[in-house]
Amino acid sequence: MSKQRNWVANAIEKIQADYQRSADTHLIKLNLPQLDGIDIYLKDESTHPTGSLKHRLARSLFLYALCNGKIKQDTTIIEASSGSTAISEAYFARLLGLKFIAVMAKSTSQEKIDQISLYGGECFLVDSTEMIYAESELLAKQLNGYYMDQFTYAERATDWRGNNNIADSIFMQMKLEPNPIPKHIVMSAGTGGTSATIGRYLRYNQLDTELTVVDPENSVFFDYFKSGDSSLVTNSSSRIEGIGRPRVEPSFIASLLDNMIKVADVESVATVLWLEKILGRKVGASTGTNMVGVLQLAKQMLDNGESGSIVTLLCDKGDRYLGSYFNPDWVAKNIGDIGPYLAQLDRFLGKDK
Repeated sequence: MSKQRNWVANAIEKIQADYQRSADTHLIKLNLPQLDGIDIYLKDESTHPTGSLKHRLARSLFLYALCNGKIKQDTTIIEASSGSTAISEAYFARLLGLKFIAVMAKSTSQEKIDQISLYGGECFLVDSTEMIYAESELLAKQLNGYYMDQFTYAERATDWRGNNNIADSIFMQMKLEPNPIPKHIVMSAGTGGTSATIGRYLRYNQLDTELTVVDPENSVFFDYFKSGDSSLVTNSSSRIEGIGRPRVEPSFIASLLDNMIKVADVESVATVLWLEKILGRKVGASTGTNMVGVLQLAKQMLDNGESGSIVTLLCDKGDRYLGSYFNPDWVAKNIGDIGPYLAQLDRFLGKDK
């Protein structure tokens, strides 16, 4: 075996050993007695070593690139990211002794920037989300590095047939629940990689579960799902970090979805604050977006006299957003008045006073 092949083999072994040291993430059942006959579960991806759903993606992207001969012992890794993927990739780059540079919009939370630095990564900040792609490609050429390009490779880097991917994990953990086959799985999309994995898994295993993707404001995914126009773009960036995109990403496979729901940002942020009261801890705003979709589907089920289970994702920790979504002044300035939706949540759950 050549020196380079030997280094790749050792790198893969390090990643696999890191995986073996990590337990699976928890499946949390929410206590919502008002939703009689409907069980709601959150797959808590915040318990990964790097604190988010993107840990799975980063691991898969590194293994995909290593096995395809794209990463060598002295390769600099570059990624376009809104933060969470970059944190996780910085973690794996440090594990392998590689230099890592994240290209991100200046609007990315300082907490995320600090986490990337903690893992030894560098941050290259640009004025807007739309600029991250071209800047990443340019940096990779200038440094003779490798552009990881999560927005292209996320949908193919993970083994969707099983192998303890997120879908496989969900259904294994649901086996002993009253309704083990969920009526719905609800999630938001950044790259589209996780929705592709889940959608393919459902079809491959002939499971009667509907996959619904929720989309925030300033994202073209919902309009693409409705129109099929892959050329759609927007000049605005999503205010819900980690999800929604200004263009149709190659890894977003709309044909795998059963439904999409557009969610207002005030709904997402209000639901995050409501969730904190139920969970006793803070979560990121993308989890709020997910829960808006869950509650809409739960109401439809109630109205139709249906029972069953709904599973969604708890994407990341809220301590990354203390200066934004959990700062009332920032919310009032950047999101708007969330009071009416908070009151609506209380009425829906029978807690209005």
